[in-house]
Amino acid sequence: MSGEININEVTKVFSDGEKQVVALNGVSLIIPAGSFVSLIGPSGCGKTTLLRCIAGLETPSAGEVYVDGVKITKPGSDRGFAFQQANLFPWLTIRENIAFGLKARHIYKERREDVDEFINLVGLKGFEKSYPHQLSGGMNQRASLARALVGHPKILLLDEPLGALDAFTRMTMQDEILRLKNEYNTTMVMVTHDVDEAVYLSDYVVVMSPRPAKVEKIIKIELSYPRARGQDVFLKYRTRILEILDYAGKVQDVEYTI
Repeated sequence: MSGEININEVTKVFSDGEKQVVALNGVSLIIPAGSFVSLIGPSGCGKTTLLRCIAGLETPSAGEVYVDGVKITKPGSDRGFAFQQANLFPWLTIRENIAFGLKARHIYKERREDVDEFINLVGLKGFEKSYPHQLSGGMNQRASLARALVGHPKILLLDEPLGALDAFTRMTMQDEILRLKNEYNTTMVMVTHDVDEAVYLSDYVVVMSPRPAKVEKIIKIELSYPRARGQDVFLKYRTRILEILDYAGKVQDVEYTI
């Protein structure tokens, strides 16, 4: 299936007629097929803009994005997108939401079994006929992931899809995302502000500079799965990323009493 992404000197400038804002400034990055890459950096630095350029939802002002050697000029079924909010259609059932993309592409009849497969994979069997307002935020995010993956894209782009969830549901969904990645060997690129989440999920963490964004550092996370959040090496990766972001703070000797 492949799914290698090659980002070549991408610059993106937004203009409102009076002033220009440079969101991305010559970003270059190669994302290997089948890998999990997290983009992390200050708010407003251009992470989501880069994700949207990969999706074909934004056109670079300069530079190019390629998937498997083909230049991206528009959205395509080879790239799924999961947004920060589930963005399900409230008038459709969970099953109808998950099947929506297949119906839009007129391939639902031959792929309808895939809908049932993904409903099972994300743990929503028994809730197919429910509407989004009847389910929890975590369940709606599961449906959103299933909708993005049911078309078997080479690449899944995740724009802080777990940001609105409580801590425990978020950790459960992180494991769910990893399981789906391993099941289908999908290339995944995620925007996140959560350093622990980036270390827990990623093969590579791409630390981006303040706007206009450039790649500040690429950190390869050399930990086997499943990962323990409290292990020393995990915490060292976490501290390293925070130091690059200049959020590590000062370590002081503290005496604890229990």
